[in-house]
Amino acid sequence: MAMEIETASSSDKDPGATAVITHRVCAEKQAAYEVWLEEIGPRCRAYPGFLDWHIIRPIPGLTSTYTVVIRFDHKSNLQAWMESADRERLIAKAQPLLLDGDDFFISSGLDFWFTPGGAKAQLPTRWKQFLATWSVIYPLVLIIPLLVLPLLRWLGVPDSRWLDILVTTGVIVFLMVYAIMPNYTRLIRRWLFD
Repeated sequence: MAMEIETASSSDKDPGATAVITHRVCAEKQAAYEVWLEEIGPRCRAYPGFLDWHIIRPIPGLTSTYTVVIRFDHKSNLQAWMESADRERLIAKAQPLLLDGDDFFISSGLDFWFTPGGAKAQLPTRWKQFLATWSVIYPLVLIIPLLVLPLLRWLGVPDSRWLDILVTTGVIVFLMVYAIMPNYTRLIRRWLFD
């Protein structure tokens, strides 16, 4: 089992955390792995602090890797799940389905945006993370209000600076987390990890 833990800081706070888990599954055992996911998913979701769970499935005929991204409200809650007897038992049950072992990376804060496909790889330097994030947020902050605010007015939402900012920033963060950063970091990967 491979594990790398990246901490946000040495402060007393217990920040939220993300685990990126990769499993290379034997081609003929992917159906059994899907059944296994249906067993482990509810167990994980039942643990305190669970926020969400995303599965990136392999491309049939091209890849064999499943990537599971799990988020918890606190790093300690995530670690409680990752080190639990429940997970240990279920991982042991999945071992015959896997080409490799259970590989995962735990990160606090925004580092998960910059986690490459291989969990054992290093994170880029902070200044490159800063420039990459800024280069995406700047155009979004310029463009999204131009799209969202007219839509809010068209929907009859009254003009309110606080509500406008709430909705606009929500759309920006959603796009950053789910659409832009995963693809953008792949696009600039060579520069990030030089």
